[in-house]
Amino acid sequence: MRFTVDAIAAGSSARAATLRTATTTVATPAFMPVGTRGSVRTQAPSQVAALGARMLLANTYHLVQRPGLDVLRRVGGLARWIGWDGAILTDSGGFQVYSLAHACTIDDAGARFRPHRDGPIVTLTPESAIAAQEVIGSDVMMVLDQCVATTSDRATTAAAMARTHAWARRSLAARTGDRALFAIVQGGGFADLRRESADALVAIAGFDGYAIGGLAVGEPRAEREALTAEVTARLPVDRPRYLMGVGTPIDLLEGVHRGVDLFDCILPTALAQQGVAFTSLGRVELRRAAHQADDGPLDPACGCEACARLPRSYLHHLIKAAEPSGWALIAGHNLRFYVELMATIRAAIVDGRFAARYAELAPRLAADDPTHPPGPPPQARRGRAMARGGFAIDADADGRGRVRHVASGEVMHSVNDPDAEAAALYVAQPRAIARALAGSAPLVVWDVGLGAAHNAMALVRALDAAPGHGAVELVSFERDLDALALALAHPRAFPHLRHPAPHRLLARDRFERPGLIWTLVRGELLARLADAPAPDVIWWDPFSAKVDGGLWTHAAFAAVAARLARPCELVTYSRSTAVRAAMLAAGFHVARGVASGPKPETTRALHGVAADALAGYALLDAGWLAQRARSTAAYPSDVALGDRAGFDARIAAHPQFARPGA
Repeated sequence: MRFTVDAIAAGSSARAATLRTATTTVATPAFMPVGTRGSVRTQAPSQVAALGARMLLANTYHLVQRPGLDVLRRVGGLARWIGWDGAILTDSGGFQVYSLAHACTIDDAGARFRPHRDGPIVTLTPESAIAAQEVIGSDVMMVLDQCVATTSDRATTAAAMARTHAWARRSLAARTGDRALFAIVQGGGFADLRRESADALVAIAGFDGYAIGGLAVGEPRAEREALTAEVTARLPVDRPRYLMGVGTPIDLLEGVHRGVDLFDCILPTALAQQGVAFTSLGRVELRRAAHQADDGPLDPACGCEACARLPRSYLHHLIKAAEPSGWALIAGHNLRFYVELMATIRAAIVDGRFAARYAELAPRLAADDPTHPPGPPPQARRGRAMARGGFAIDADADGRGRVRHVASGEVMHSVNDPDAEAAALYVAQPRAIARALAGSAPLVVWDVGLGAAHNAMALVRALDAAPGHGAVELVSFERDLDALALALAHPRAFPHLRHPAPHRLLARDRFERPGLIWTLVRGELLARLADAPAPDVIWWDPFSAKVDGGLWTHAAFAAVAARLARPCELVTYSRSTAVRAAMLAAGFHVARGVASGPKPETTRALHGVAADALAGYALLDAGWLAQRARSTAAYPSDVALGDRAGFDARIAAHPQFARPGA
């Protein structure tokens, strides 16, 4: 096998390359249709070849059982038997270690399967898997590996990774010919283990390419993308990279963007049986009644038989009637869509237009069918409130959720959009965050009042969209995690949580990816201040003064100020006179912040900031002092009547009111 990189996209890891085997040439990035048992479901080899696919994937575990190696040896290998003139890549059977875990026992020697209670035992070792693939006639063989779920604990994941590395060495030693052999990077959902696995396998000389295994097994898409980028950045530039079992069209685009060359997935044919078609308009679910009277084409941009000759209404009928021809038509369309998508992406890389093509394709590939969008989620239609601990969810007419504190009756973000507030107030305002997004020095953010994680996720998504950002550590303080757990259980009502980060945080108190560490500090804030690194930015967002009264006091802000070790900006939704007074008395400079919802202004507070750095902040002035003097709520709850004169004197003597013009 020979592999040549032809072009690399500017500002991306996407690349176009040419992979040459003894039988064919494959232009990458490329999608390999899945022929697990030597057959792509509903499609003859000639039909697959006509689509432009030049490499198929087959599975060693299944082919060993049927038709068996004796048959394949007699007929001269799989490609000759099925009349395929392209290349064949074979999975070693490692995925079945995961998918058939209920019927598999595994040790350092190998894996033993008993798929049927009274059936024979199927044994795979690194050596037998290589021998079987040589009989199959694979152009590209895979080492035997141990795949585990990305939700597995660290000890389980690390042990499986170590076994995979040992098996990789044995697989390499077992190869007898010159067929290409790929190693498989494992490491589950742990970024550091992924890096360790990639480095360990690259250090073993002799592999012709590298696969990324153990993904697309239930983890969120963003986590898969982050881990993929971790691995590809450490793999040799001159060897092909294969992301196993991935995925949907948007998954392919994102994988290419992160440096992947080869993909396979059963979705184009498996989902076709359910009436799911991938189109230039988005994902279409033909079983839905909305298509019963739709006589338009499935995809007006496609020239396949399903699109050029048949209306959606007929395809809907075939799927509802369980006619095999419907499955075959949609499968053929989906495979064509995948193959042509990869050709389109490759052309954009070669022509230097990948960035523009990516921006055009990404929203369309991720979209639902715009002609028949899905309706509101069931819980919104029923109007049911859902509860956990002291919190409940109220869903509005659009299905968006709001968390309500049951005892007080107060609702988080009852009148404004929480995601809009998070982006404008907590992410866009602090200057240190803007510098971090632009790639500046490391940043520590304290998130006081995690709640349903709107603020934290606004920052996570901003960082996801800025690949060159500086290192960020986000520390969330929360004493009652029921609100977050409730929101995570209802992703339709809280779409901002459709990301691996909050799920991992709640499960492990930590989420980590390149450039971001997000940790959870459980318990009362004032008791845990010493357990977090000193911040550059603080988001002060406790539920409310009624629910979290102790966090709106002078003592609370004084304790925070005593913990600060460098210049820091605090932002909060409150514009309360008493809260601002508490901040001033604690030593903060206090300024007006951006409007949010019905509030014409919020609050920004600064500590340890040089006088010349205060320029551009709308600091409170003598006019505010006069306003406070008229207020009936001028003091925080912990300032006793006898202490008010001294409290007022500290505020009046604050340096910000001694400034010229203040």
